[in-house]
Amino acid sequence: MRMSAFFRALRTSYQAEIDDLASDSEGKDVLHQRLLEKRGQMGFLGQMMETAPEMVAVAFHGGFHFELPAVMEQLLTLESDEFPDWDSLGDAIQLTPWAKDMAAVLLKQPQGDWFMTVAATLEYVYQRPSPHQQESALEPEHTEHGARRQARNLDHGHDFDADDDHAHKNDQEHDEASTDWLEGQGFDRKE
Repeated sequence: MRMSAFFRALRTSYQAEIDDLASDSEGKDVLHQRLLEKRGQMGFLGQMMETAPEMVAVAFHGGFHFELPAVMEQLLTLESDEFPDWDSLGDAIQLTPWAKDMAAVLLKQPQGDWFMTVAATLEYVYQRPSPHQQESALEPEHTEHGARRQARNLDHGHDFDADDDHAHKNDQEHDEASTDWLEGQGFDRKE
């Protein structure tokens, strides 16, 4: 799926922000500590929501759970003036308790809804597998897990695996729920 110019530009900046926070001058992993510091500065950082959303959004790193990836993929295609209301994304995006508390402060500001959509989408892009990882996932015989699954199928004399069938069924239900939500938001249904 294509990505809007808005998110293409911010994606690199967001990645750079996380990379800058990740390690100190000695190469030690200090991401957790630095994120806690940023979260403590939310009053100040909130002033930069519009001008440098990626610098504020990193404070929410690890605070989102994405329930409907198809909705997130659709958000990636939108320009900054096309976002739905933040409240309408409640089924697609869940916040951890600490992130809910921070979001409550920012949502009181005029651009709070807009910013939370930006922050969630940037985190989604950060967590999203790269196209290369997605391609290799389509070729399971090249992975250790794929080889084990192939061996298991051969041991049982069939190509059916109940776990794989259950996961596939869950994926289909998840995709259908995502499609229903998108349609409810006014997007055309893709068949």
